[in-house]
Amino acid sequence: MPYPLPCVIFAGGKSSRMGRDKALLPFGDYDTLAEYQYRRLAPLFASVHLSTKADKFPFDAPLILDAFDTYAPTAGLLAAFEALGGDFFALSVDTPFADERVFGLLFEAYERGGADAVVARSPSGSHPMCGIYTQNLYPALRAMADAGRHRLGYLLKNAKTRFVDFDDESLFFNMNTPAEYDSARAAR
Repeated sequence: MPYPLPCVIFAGGKSSRMGRDKALLPFGDYDTLAEYQYRRLAPLFASVHLSTKADKFPFDAPLILDAFDTYAPTAGLLAAFEALGGDFFALSVDTPFADERVFGLLFEAYERGGADAVVARSPSGSHPMCGIYTQNLYPALRAMADAGRHRLGYLLKNAKTRFVDFDDESLFFNMNTPAEYDSARAAR
């Protein structure tokens, strides 16, 4: 049974360290990393959406267009809240190894209630783009955007954030550079 929350794959970043749009790089058996993530997550969640600045994908998927001028996760979160009107699971497109074990433990922590955000954490630190965000955060996000503030860390520090600890660092491997992309493709 899928988790009763929508999942939003964040695929609207600049990919400046990669040198090209990482969401559009081939991965696994798919033409793009975005499609790889979409296809593997679709059976696990009530719905799956791609957060992006433009319709750039060579496959059909529900899009949440982030029309903000800034490239920041907070802009995508705000667009997702406005499009979905409720709580959702967030995952960065470039984190292909977060799996059902991660989603399950995050969802259990979310179901306990009392948190505005539930975020994965490993020995290297927190992973804010692997977590569950509740509608309680919308007013603070809206105020931050109106004030030109876009630091996700600031939002989480000033919210009721529950961290879920994981020992396995590889679950949160993030592809930001060509070398990291090559390493992830080899591990896949």
